[in-house]
Amino acid sequence: MSSVFSLILQRKIPGHFVYEDENVFAIMTINPIANGHVLVIPTQEVDQWSDVDETTRQKLFTTAHRIAEAQKKIFPCERVALIIAGFEVPHSHLHVIPAASMHDVSFSNAAATVDHSELAGFAKSIAELL
Repeated sequence: MSSVFSLILQRKIPGHFVYEDENVFAIMTINPIANGHVLVIPTQEVDQWSDVDETTRQKLFTTAHRIAEAQKKIFPCERVALIIAGFEVPHSHLHVIPAASMHDVSFSNAAATVDHSELAGFAKSIAELL
């Protein structure tokens, strides 16, 4: 079975890529909590983050850290939050979210619609700093 993330990775449905290698990839979410909200995802479908192998876990967190450093340069934020929720898609992923407060990282703030040209611009800006 292919998750929505695997379908994006396979280019069967569109995605705004920030980063990609053989172990992980990063895309702009289409339900951002804040501008610049990125998902970092293992290429292999693993439902729970605690089941991701050690090498891939390290790559996920290293990639998330690099993205956070880029986000701090691009988006006005005091911090970059990292959330592992894992309920909305059965494929592990990290949410990397520019934020100024706990309120800024509430999933109740998720956008229902997005401007895809804006997401493409955000993806390009972040990717250029990686």
